[in-house]
Amino acid sequence: MDAASLFVQALNGLAAASSLFLVAAGLSLIFGVTRIVNFAHGSFFMLGVYVAYSLVSHAAPVVSSTLSVALGDAANQTTAYFLMLLCAALVTGMLGALVEVLLLRRIYKAPELFQLLATFALVLVIQDGTLWLWGAEDLLGPRAPGLSGAVDILGRRFPAYDLFLIAIGPLVLAVLWWCLQRTRFGVLVRAATQDREMLGALGVNPRHLFTAVFALGCALAGLGGALQLPREPAHLGLDMATIGDAFVVVVVGGMGSIPGAFVAALLIAEIKALCIAVGTVDILGVSFAFSKLTLVAEFLVMAAVLMVRPWGLLGKPQSAPRSSTAQEAPFALGSVRSQWVWVCFGAVLLALPLFTTDAPYTLVLGIDLAVAALFAASLHFIMGPAGMHSFGHAAYFGVGAYTAALLVLRAGVSSEAALLLAPLVSALVAAPMAWFAVRLSGVYLAMLTLAFAQIVWSICFQWDDFTGGSNGLTGVWPSDWLQDKAAYYWLTLALVALSVMALRRVLMSPLGYALRASRDSVGRAEAMGLNVPQVQWLGFVVAAGFAGLAGALFAFSKGSISPDVLGVSKSVDGLVMVLLGGVHTMVGPLVGAVTFTALQDSLARSTDYWRAVLGTSMLLLVLVFPQGLAGSVQTLWQRVRPSTTRGDA
Repeated sequence: MDAASLFVQALNGLAAASSLFLVAAGLSLIFGVTRIVNFAHGSFFMLGVYVAYSLVSHAAPVVSSTLSVALGDAANQTTAYFLMLLCAALVTGMLGALVEVLLLRRIYKAPELFQLLATFALVLVIQDGTLWLWGAEDLLGPRAPGLSGAVDILGRRFPAYDLFLIAIGPLVLAVLWWCLQRTRFGVLVRAATQDREMLGALGVNPRHLFTAVFALGCALAGLGGALQLPREPAHLGLDMATIGDAFVVVVVGGMGSIPGAFVAALLIAEIKALCIAVGTVDILGVSFAFSKLTLVAEFLVMAAVLMVRPWGLLGKPQSAPRSSTAQEAPFALGSVRSQWVWVCFGAVLLALPLFTTDAPYTLVLGIDLAVAALFAASLHFIMGPAGMHSFGHAAYFGVGAYTAALLVLRAGVSSEAALLLAPLVSALVAAPMAWFAVRLSGVYLAMLTLAFAQIVWSICFQWDDFTGGSNGLTGVWPSDWLQDKAAYYWLTLALVALSVMALRRVLMSPLGYALRASRDSVGRAEAMGLNVPQVQWLGFVVAAGFAGLAGALFAFSKGSISPDVLGVSKSVDGLVMVLLGGVHTMVGPLVGAVTFTALQDSLARSTDYWRAVLGTSMLLLVLVFPQGLAGSVQTLWQRVRPSTTRGDA
């Protein structure tokens, strides 16, 4: 490749970096002040594109004709066009302020993971609201008047609009820096980032500040989306495609650091552009397609940065994490009465195939619920007792599924042996990943797990000869005696029940108590002689093994497997299940998995807007049951039980 082509490709990277910076800057502002990991931030980017499309298509001609008296035809069209893009950002900011006042203001005191659950539910609502308003078709907006052509740069044609985007990023950075450093609003924002409680004690109303910051962050996301209108069509997948990149930029740059977000956006965008420029290279007779790395380049960068500098490029080192979790009673087996309840419940599940011979789909749903319960229980093992938040737990689920499928299809291994080997392979894959992950904490730990998961997903997605690539693998069926759905249901139920009991036993073992001690106080745990990273590493590996078993059971139940089982959405589903049921109860993930999977299945078959209904239901559950379904019931029972005991006495 010549120098001219490389230079033009670098300019493409700068244009992409500007849009990415706008989204990441808004997310970083919101997190710095409110401490909310806003999973719905990508939805506001998507709304910015759609609102800009509507304004440019319908309002811009009216504004252009109004301005024609004072300006020429070309000038008034350009002015009207970019005025509509700014209006789209303002509309998005106002929608963000409305969301903050109506929803987020009510959950600021809830655990941060439930705030994450609420913002994820908001993603579902916004996505179906967008579907209802604009439809499912991609909407391609008009080119920017006056910037629709191209310019010659070193003999190469380069879009004039991209040059405009290159200038926008530094301009927005300068405005934000001036606002944060030279205005009273900026002083309050920086003070809130350092100590929100002290700011309130000084007489500043934090509610108004939170609303303003959230609106500004959403407006920046909306502006980033609106500016993309001439470059790509508006479609419903923009939210999830954007939020992952935005999180990566914020974490690489350092949580809460606007300059860090700018540097990280430049770094990641330029690395992607370089991969495209290099293309396919032959090294020692082996072809390496660097262009394929664009799917995972940002996650490779994030993993490398966090391993060397755990607080990001321009972030500040974190102090030792302190848990705000209320003290809990030691884990113990249930009473005789509760054990009888479980026995009766198990008997009903065992007898289910005998009463559903005319409804075969019931067994299919039962298998799905059991697999989801095991997946959620394995994630809860490291989230609840260990206090480690993973955004990439689907990687181990997917590794187990692919291992089982490959052993049956490529090696001719029986399905029974594959079910035994899949958890071991998942644990082995998790071992090196966990070694790096447990040396971080909080959001940085969660994002590193996401990076590892995306790397695994990229391998499965692009290795066509071995994993089937994007098409996945088909014909993954169990042995003949398990072809009957009832037989496979009983096997799944037995393995899931044994696995859940094993996880409960481990939680009541020395390892379980060590994990909980590491969660509650790292300093005290180390003072007692515990090797905290080693304990957490072992917890990660155990959880990965059981997630791998769930993946293997899933593969044989469906008869096929695809890279979707390793995707971000699968990991988010696991988080939702655990949070919906309750993090600090052992039965919580089971309740959450059954509730979420059953709701998702029933709603998807009954309405086209099932995401909105599911998201609204989750929002109501978060507001009514801030500790999860099982957690809230347990808390209520603990309050009622003492009074009942006193009355009996």
